[in-house]
Amino acid sequence: MSIIQTIREKGAVIVIALIAISLIGFILMDSMSSGRSIFGNNNTSTLGVVNGEKIDLNTFNDKVKEIQQQYPDAGSSQNNQIMESVWNQMVAEKVVDGQFEKLGITFTPDEMSSIMFSNDAPQTLKQAFTDKQTGQYDIEQAKQWWAQTKKNKNEEQRNAIISQVIDPMRLNSLYTKYTSLIAASMYQPKWLTKEMSVEKNQFANISYVAVPYTAISDSAVKVTDNDIQNYLDNHKAKYQQEAGRIISYVSFSAAANAADSARILQSLKDLKPEFAADSNAKFFLGRNSSAVPFFDGYIPKSKLQVPNKDSIIDLPNGGVFGPYEDGKNFVLAKKIDTKIMPDSIECRHILLGTVDPQTQQPLMDDSTAHRIADSIATAIKDGANFDSLEVKYSTDQAAKQQNGVMTFDLMTIQSENFSKEFADFLLNDKGETKKVVKTQFGWHYIEILDKKNPEPAYKIAYMAKEIAPSDQTINAANTAAIKLSGMAKDEKSFNDYVAKNGLKKVTVPVEVKENDYQLGALQDARPVIKWAFDAKEGQVSDPFAIKDDYVVAIVDKKLKKGLPDVNTARPMVEGVVMNMKKADEIKKKLNNPTTLEAAAAPYHLQVLTSGADSTLTFDAKIINGIGNEPRVAGAAFDKEYQTKVSPAFAGNTGVFVIKVNSVSSKPVVSPEIEKIQMNEELNKNIQSALGQSFQALKKIADIKDNRSRFF
Repeated sequence: MSIIQTIREKGAVIVIALIAISLIGFILMDSMSSGRSIFGNNNTSTLGVVNGEKIDLNTFNDKVKEIQQQYPDAGSSQNNQIMESVWNQMVAEKVVDGQFEKLGITFTPDEMSSIMFSNDAPQTLKQAFTDKQTGQYDIEQAKQWWAQTKKNKNEEQRNAIISQVIDPMRLNSLYTKYTSLIAASMYQPKWLTKEMSVEKNQFANISYVAVPYTAISDSAVKVTDNDIQNYLDNHKAKYQQEAGRIISYVSFSAAANAADSARILQSLKDLKPEFAADSNAKFFLGRNSSAVPFFDGYIPKSKLQVPNKDSIIDLPNGGVFGPYEDGKNFVLAKKIDTKIMPDSIECRHILLGTVDPQTQQPLMDDSTAHRIADSIATAIKDGANFDSLEVKYSTDQAAKQQNGVMTFDLMTIQSENFSKEFADFLLNDKGETKKVVKTQFGWHYIEILDKKNPEPAYKIAYMAKEIAPSDQTINAANTAAIKLSGMAKDEKSFNDYVAKNGLKKVTVPVEVKENDYQLGALQDARPVIKWAFDAKEGQVSDPFAIKDDYVVAIVDKKLKKGLPDVNTARPMVEGVVMNMKKADEIKKKLNNPTTLEAAAAPYHLQVLTSGADSTLTFDAKIINGIGNEPRVAGAAFDKEYQTKVSPAFAGNTGVFVIKVNSVSSKPVVSPEIEKIQMNEELNKNIQSALGQSFQALKKIADIKDNRSRFF
């Protein structure tokens, strides 16, 4: 096994960890390292441009594939998230790379060598080049590998090494330098530190009256278009929008209905006697197109994760249970055989490889490998040391890291990817523990060291039929969608047809952006969204097939970049504006009360207290009994309100009038604890500054996003 395989298998988590200590979490969305290659890149397709620097389409695709390989079972929705994550990461890198250049922050070849060939080397290299005798990082071996890598003409292997080893090291170094500069620039005078320490240890006890906004019904308050517009004008920065679309749609389900389910269930009932009588389960499943292929192996009871497990394993050999429902299938389960099997097997081996599995170059001829393997078996039988022979002869570089010792679970041994000859020996019933075995990799001398946790294991055949829609069901949904699309040519005819035929129109209440992939409850609606950005306002789409639905969409509104219009903004801000107007009415009715009792009287409320448990601090996020009310927390430390009640003020949930009963201090902490607390506060401020600095850089960056042209 080559070094790059070792890196791929052992290094993925560590690579992510290396990047994770860098500048900003925004960069670190499920991504690997930068796509910049020290070997250059001649791709010309441009996915986007950030401050004049191109984001290459092929580099982007390579990074997406690299992550997708870690999630082989990912659906389209997760793949869309991966693509979004990679895009965000690449944009973030371009944004901060410009700052590296302006500040003269570099990562030189000498710096790379000093890290790679020292005890500060990436963990991936340390794992790959650890001397198994000393347990130390073998720097000389790493240097030899790097020299060979630079000469390697296999571009895919070189790029993989750069992506997984070099780039994370480069990024980590650059980000560390950059963040150190920002952290070093932050200064907090001692007097401020001391004052913050005093404030942090203070807590207030208050009495208050809270008039909830629900005291005035929504129907009693009218929010006009002018109210909405005035609010938007006063909060422009908060409500700036990108160009987008408001989209509605009607979906027609093509999923299996009750008739389809009944038909499939009956087909399995009809097959059950034949399945029980058939002696070749694998052939039977293939002949009858089972949705679950035959697994010619044994599954331990502890790992058998199927419905009705106990009923199935209690069957006699040849017995059939079902049909029953399992996910998207109806299933018949036939118990074939039972054995006592280990859940894992520990072994060690010496491989005399005949072919390099990576380059396919010959290592030694078959007869020589066979002869040496037999000689090793004889030598060990006569008392020779296994470890010495393994070090001298084995060509399995991965196994060398563990002195040739490996542990495989039962399911891995029985999988199609595991060498059959190796598996047959490990699972032999003859009691053999040592043997010379030939596989496609060469000749092995194998010793079984331990068979762990033996328990009953079962060979079971599953005759499964997917609960799928019939052609009739699919055609009916498609036809209904075509009718709507054909009859509706604009918004009025669309709405009329929907109302006349009792259909459900779904209006997505939020702005849909050009590169979105989710539309309301539709997780994989990328084709619809792409269509909408090429369509006119009021245009009706042809049907789209999305999973189990046929979807017909209409573009309700095309939104321009900038402040939204009143109708678009109303769902977002109407509640806030309504509460503002309610607050004005409540304060008017309270009429500047001079006591809490006077504030409580108009709405027949009680005077309440909070803070006796010492949790009402200046930076309290949640106040016990009150909730998320930062204005209350701030007012609780206003000295003026220790002698008189506060004016009525609007909070998140209602209008408040408070009176500060006391402001006390918690017990004084030791200087050591105080120092720790101040350091924690400083670190929090540094992290906040880092995040704000990146967001500021991103806000002023010139970012051109061309993804919609390609995806």
